Amino acid sequence: MIGPEMRQYWVANDKEETPFTRNERRWVYTSAKDQNTNQGFGTTEILDVPGYPILKHSAFPFPSHKAILFEDDPTLVPSLKIFGEVNDRRRPYRPMSVVNVSAMSFGSLGERAVRAINLGCRAASAYHNTGEGGISPYHLQGAELVYQLGTGYFGARTADGELDFDRLGEVCQNHPDVRALELKLSQGAKPGKGGILPAKKITAEISRIRGIPMGVDCISPNAHTGFDTVDGLIDFIERMAEVSGLPVGIKSAVGDQGFWKELCARMKQRRCGPDFIAVDGGEGGTGSAPMTFADHVSLPFNVGFKRVYRTFLDGGMTDRVVWIGSGKLGFPDRAAVAFAMGCDLIQVAREAMLAIGCIQAQKCHTNHCPAGVATQNRWLQAGLDVEGKAIRTERYLKSFRKELLALAHAAGHQHPAQFTGADIDLGAGINFFDELEDILGYRKPPVTFTKMTDYARMP
Repeated sequence: MIGPEMRQYWVANDKEETPFTRNERRWVYTSAKDQNTNQGFGTTEILDVPGYPILKHSAFPFPSHKAILFEDDPTLVPSLKIFGEVNDRRRPYRPMSVVNVSAMSFGSLGERAVRAINLGCRAASAYHNTGEGGISPYHLQGAELVYQLGTGYFGARTADGELDFDRLGEVCQNHPDVRALELKLSQGAKPGKGGILPAKKITAEISRIRGIPMGVDCISPNAHTGFDTVDGLIDFIERMAEVSGLPVGIKSAVGDQGFWKELCARMKQRRCGPDFIAVDGGEGGTGSAPMTFADHVSLPFNVGFKRVYRTFLDGGMTDRVVWIGSGKLGFPDRAAVAFAMGCDLIQVAREAMLAIGCIQAQKCHTNHCPAGVATQNRWLQAGLDVEGKAIRTERYLKSFRKELLALAHAAGHQHPAQFTGADIDLGAGINFFDELEDILGYRKPPVTFTKMTDYARMP
């Protein structure tokens, strides 16, 4: 069947494709190729549609020439918060980039794609989330890693599928590039379902890395076996932190609000818990998911993050957590909104795939990705030049940060984390805009900032 391909290349206009329009993909492609991302003649957007963000520039922008930036990489924008500082972890971690690569497993992506992204992250000083498939040799190209553990506990599991805490400690000790652990509760594209790796994508190597059989779909449990209460979750996190010495956070989509209220209350009472919380929007990506789950389960990022952050703000707990956003945030305007809502960092996944050649064929679940990105087919992967695509990953991340920093300067700030809801209006109908702060119903706490280079060191 060639209908989808014909529609993509001959029928669809520049703004009607989903999940990413041709214009959005073009921005990623040109950024990754270090080409001119400007456009002529003015905007082609309709500016007063509901939800459309407008950044309110300052009458007195921050002079870019006065910014004290890193000499070796002026695009470098480090995190103002430190993973594990509040909970006094043995090995706290400050990410040197506020834009990083989100969870995509080896298995879902091919080895050449993982290598290219990791090399690009290393060059851009961004961290690379391993995804729940474990640490593969292709993740070990020099980038800092966030090791994600889902319900399958791949790479650190016992024979019966439980988390092997001793093994986890050994893995972290043997891989110094692992700087933090992320416990995956759910993801936006399929919350309440475990990870799905189709049998056709399970090679002998993946079988060995994950400790799973070949020939059958790898479907992770839909719930963790190590805990089933909020206190159990906190205990689990603290044990992970103890054996590894690393900061430990959670990744979750947003559904039941009662969970977040209880988590905030128990963290406040016990003075421990996750060092960071990654909120994944329902519009986030996946290599394979049931359509109903992808379309109808989990709140979109702007709504979900608002509910979680406000819960912690009301509880006086936002400063004890590093806040990470994900779910189609791989563009400077969307990132600015996320920072204004309270994010300290953002993560991108499919946008990183676009940077290395993804054409949005949406065949990730079939093992027939024509770009050689989301496939284990060696013939298809052979077309992906690792070194060249690594450079494109680096350029995309740096271009993203450069434009995000320019937006911050336009609003009178020096760092994107200084964005507030007062800096942004959202369309509320024809000729009507509402301030983001009014829509959120909260005022983000002020952010302390000195100069960029002060955040290169651990305290």
